[in-house]
Amino acid sequence: MPVVNRIADYGEEMKTWRRYLHQHPELEFACHKTAAFVAERLREFGVDEIHEGIAQTGLVAIINGQGDGPTIGLRADMDALPMEEMTGVDYASKVEGMMHACGHDGHSVMLLGAAKYLAETRKFSGRVALIFQPAEEEGAGAEVMVEEGIMERFAIGEVYGIHNIPGIAFGQFETKAGPIMAAVDTFTVNIQGRGGHGAYPQETCDPVVAAVAMVNAIQTIVSRNHDTRKQIVVSVTQIHAGTVNNVIPDTGMINGTIRTFEKDVQEMVHTRLREIVAGTAAAYGLEAEVDIVVGYPATVNHAEQVDFAADVARDVSGAEAVLADVDVEMGAEDFAYMLEARPGAYLFLGAGEGAGLHHPKFDFNDELSPIGASFFARLVERAQPV
Repeated sequence: MPVVNRIADYGEEMKTWRRYLHQHPELEFACHKTAAFVAERLREFGVDEIHEGIAQTGLVAIINGQGDGPTIGLRADMDALPMEEMTGVDYASKVEGMMHACGHDGHSVMLLGAAKYLAETRKFSGRVALIFQPAEEEGAGAEVMVEEGIMERFAIGEVYGIHNIPGIAFGQFETKAGPIMAAVDTFTVNIQGRGGHGAYPQETCDPVVAAVAMVNAIQTIVSRNHDTRKQIVVSVTQIHAGTVNNVIPDTGMINGTIRTFEKDVQEMVHTRLREIVAGTAAAYGLEAEVDIVVGYPATVNHAEQVDFAADVARDVSGAEAVLADVDVEMGAEDFAYMLEARPGAYLFLGAGEGAGLHHPKFDFNDELSPIGASFFARLVERAQPV
């Protein structure tokens, strides 16, 4: 069963919604206009309940089906990125320094399309909870919504989400049971040395040399300390020290990212990072502190829900367009917090060729909206039949 005909009829309307949202991006928890737009559409559709102000600008809408039954949760993220748009389209961002470079405008529209259809047809039992979430890119909005009790408050039993992916065949669904996206941590090393004239290095404790030694040693965490059968990334992405050519500075800074899937691997990286920094600092006669910010956990899909979601995806895109055992991604996603709270599944939806995510020329493919909306709608109807 392909794209739902009734949802296909919404195609131009969904495109209009998406392009409005694209022109008005908002960051993190400040999704005020976006949430207001979503709530206005939901009221037009005649959903039964709208609960606003969750995680500041998030909202949950409830649609009642026919008769008693469980509640299934469907999630879309709403926030944009702090970057300038370079698409050149006539509906480009009107907000300087912000753009929808990850397709969250499209994700919101997919869920709105499903909402319109489900509110109109109600060919399901129980309830559906539509979760519109702020602050996926930065701020862990999913974690905040979970901590504010949406799973218990709305009796959500399972939860599902989609992310568009350029470079994957258009309309192709990809997912897997178990870890699908990595946990992400950020580390910063602050080095305190003793600066001086570049012509007299013997009178200094040079943080530049120490920083270079630390970076080289940090690479051995991956090459020498971890089990090669487990996936891991440790990348140094910033080194800052000094201001002029003839002065050895007092301080230096190193910054980077850690991507892991297993807790024991994550703990090993943290331990070795601290040991390497401390040992190198001692060897070079200066001081250094490590600050590790633990970010989003690994996104871990539940096997039963993956099997079910993949089967629904086959209804929409065809059996050959669904891959249910893909390789893991080293990117991170705060939907992980919802999957820690409830069983569910996270899927990628191929957008075809185009600029990649977080690129200034990225633009969500509007032809995807009916596919994503159909997936969400069929998921509800099949999970909770009348």
